[in-house]
Amino acid sequence: MFAIALLSYALLATSALARPSGLAGRLARRAAGSHLSRPIQKVDAPENLATNVSHVQYSSNWAGAVYDSYPSNSFKSVTGTFVVPTPKAPSSGSGTYSASAWVGIDGDTCSSAILQTGVDFTIDGGSVSYDAWYEWYPDYAYDFSGIPISAGNTIKVTVTASSTTSGTAVIENVSTGHTVSKSITSSTALCEENAEWIVEDYEENGSLVPLANFGTVTFTSASAGTSSGSVGPSGATLMDIKQNNKVLTSASTSSNSVTVKYV
Repeated sequence: MFAIALLSYALLATSALARPSGLAGRLARRAAGSHLSRPIQKVDAPENLATNVSHVQYSSNWAGAVYDSYPSNSFKSVTGTFVVPTPKAPSSGSGTYSASAWVGIDGDTCSSAILQTGVDFTIDGGSVSYDAWYEWYPDYAYDFSGIPISAGNTIKVTVTASSTTSGTAVIENVSTGHTVSKSITSSTALCEENAEWIVEDYEENGSLVPLANFGTVTFTSASAGTSSGSVGPSGATLMDIKQNNKVLTSASTSSNSVTVKYV
């Protein structure tokens, strides 16, 4: 890892105009603070939503389930558990592709802040890598250290808001017994209006990364804590990723799970 880090910083120092490519370049961009998980970017016009009989909304970056404010409650925590997928390049694709699975508070009707934590999965040629991270948007994502992640591992992700400007992010690798956590404060307050379980096409350097074929990600034991108890995701709004007029995902929920499939 030390050698990779040296290579990453060397690439940054010698490539001020060209964006580094490949896995080493991606590590360099993360070290420079380029990874950003943004609020949902909806692509349906309001008049189209009224005639959408499938009750699915579309965005360019989020797929999964989102509570657009739960009546008379504020969201205090969100948790879910998923099995780490093996990402693949889309059909006929080559290069570097990524996606990210996470849980969070806010980012939809409240777009000024998000408290979130999750795992990125990336395929670069024949190399697969995983990164565990936390973020309080509008700040960038920061990587956790000390939690190795492999395909097939069971990962539990949890965020908790102790106030509107402070909280914690916890990632547990249930398969290995490793757990990391971070106490976070921010000058940008949460609204505590939204809770979500998401697979995202995130941003690097101001652009969406090419979306990996992540197969299926299912958040089990999914719940959100409110000021008056906990709720499952079955009442949340379904979101799918739509880019260039093509729907790339299929999301569904049950009383305690959220499933996102790459299609």
